[in-house]
Amino acid sequence: MEKTPLLLLISGPAGSGKTTLCDRLLEEFSPGLQRVITATTRPPRPGEVNGVDYHFLKEDDFLEKVRNHEFYEHARVHSGYYGTLKAEIQNKLASQINLILNIDVQGAATFRALAKIDPVLAQQLRTLFVLPASIDQIRNRLHSRGKDSSEEIERRLLTAEKEMEQKDYFGHILLSATKEEDYQNIRNYYLTASQAAPVQ
Repeated sequence: MEKTPLLLLISGPAGSGKTTLCDRLLEEFSPGLQRVITATTRPPRPGEVNGVDYHFLKEDDFLEKVRNHEFYEHARVHSGYYGTLKAEIQNKLASQINLILNIDVQGAATFRALAKIDPVLAQQLRTLFVLPASIDQIRNRLHSRGKDSSEEIERRLLTAEKEMEQKDYFGHILLSATKEEDYQNIRNYYLTASQAAPVQ
């Protein structure tokens, strides 16, 4: 009997290391594990490829898909729209491919709500929150990146505090330590979760 494919949602504040964790899982477990490719109306950045990094859509096309209920979740972020297409997830899960989605806490909340009314999604969905040990840990990591101004870092820290308040709504909390410890913990979680009971 086939195992139920997995849809693993990973959330956490900026600086928690969630993107690195997702990348390492994909590197080790591809092609059986693939990243959910989300849609956006923002223009591609240099080096980004349509259908690989994002599904790049014109705003009119994106909003038409919203009207047709083709998204699990969508939101306007800054000057563009972002969303997760149902077909992107359903087609791969139907092919017995496990999926990983790096998503913000609001998007994760939408998926949890949908899982309450969709028994198939409920069986496939797992949610994990990467919880930094402290705000200082996030601050240090953001400073060490050297990508953001002090003002931007402080803005991200305020957002991080609000996001961390949502941790108890997730099925699993990964308390961040070192990069290697975090990866071994999330790797073990994925291996356990992907051994879900077979489809009856």
